[in-house]
Formats: sequence, structure tokens, C-alpha cells
Amino acid sequence: MLTEKHITIREATIKEDSLITKHSYQMWLNIGVHESNIDLDWQKITLKFIEEARRDLFYKAFVAEVDNTVVGSASCQLFAGLYPNVFKDEYRKFGYIWGVYVEQSYRRQGIAKCLTNRAIEYLKAIGCTRVLLNASPSGKPVYSSIGFSEGNIMQLDLI
Repeated sequence: MLTEKHITIREATIKEDSLITKHSYQMWLNIGVHESNIDLDWQKITLKFIEEARRDLFYKAFVAEVDNTVVGSASCQLFAGLYPNVFKDEYRKFGYIWGVYVEQSYRRQGIAKCLTNRAIEYLKAIGCTRVLLNASPSGKPVYSSIGFSEGNIMQLDLI
């Protein structure tokens, strides 16, 4: 844990959207996606996604600062769903956390957990009844320690 350094979790500003996109890109590389499999317009695509999510899905991002330097980030929003949402909000209003990233030299110090908890607080404040996320293998222990259950998503690879 951070013993000599102070960690601050705060809401990211719109001016930090480019930093959020870079963290998201680096996250994909860190979990093994080869850069040749990422669209060359990744930054433009991600910025557009954030803009639309901010407008339509209550998007917020949070950053972690250590000694006034941003070392990590996490994004969250309402879950847009995979099918039409016919349920009342009080029954099912899901939030989604994505892009949790901490720079390599600051990992294993509780920063990802702090970022995730801040995102959960926000999603709870806007009335979400459940929070979803997709975890990398290295992220699963972090999310399990917070109380996330491991789901049983079934998949069939076609390529």
C-alpha cells in the first residue's frame, strides 16, 4: 500500500479525456491485445464514445493522483444493454465500469480498488441497482475483494 505517498481519487475533467483514452489503449495492450488489432483511429473512436456516453449515459471518469501526478483512471456509465430495456429503473438499472487502468509502477498498491470503489459510489448515487464490468485475469482478484461475483457468461469463439 502507499505508505509514503498520498493517493487522491477525483473526478476527471473533460480536459483529461485524452488521458483517459490513452489509459484505455494501454489497458488493451497490457492484457495482450496486439497493437495491430487496434484500429488506427482508436483515440478518435474512444473520444467519440466518451462524448456520447457523457451526453446519454451519465458517463463519469475518475483519476488517481499520487504526488499531484495522475497514475490511473477508471470510467463508468449506465449500461446501455444488449437488448431493449423494458424494466423500471427501480427493478433494473445497471451501471458499467470500464477502462480501469493503473500505471505499471503504481500497481499492487490499492489504487485500482480505490478507483473502482469511487465509480461504484457514483453509480449508486445515480440509482443503479447493479454494477457490471469485464475483468482481466489480473483484475479479478481486485474486483472479487470488493464483492463482485464471477459470472457465468458463456461464449463461442467464431474465429
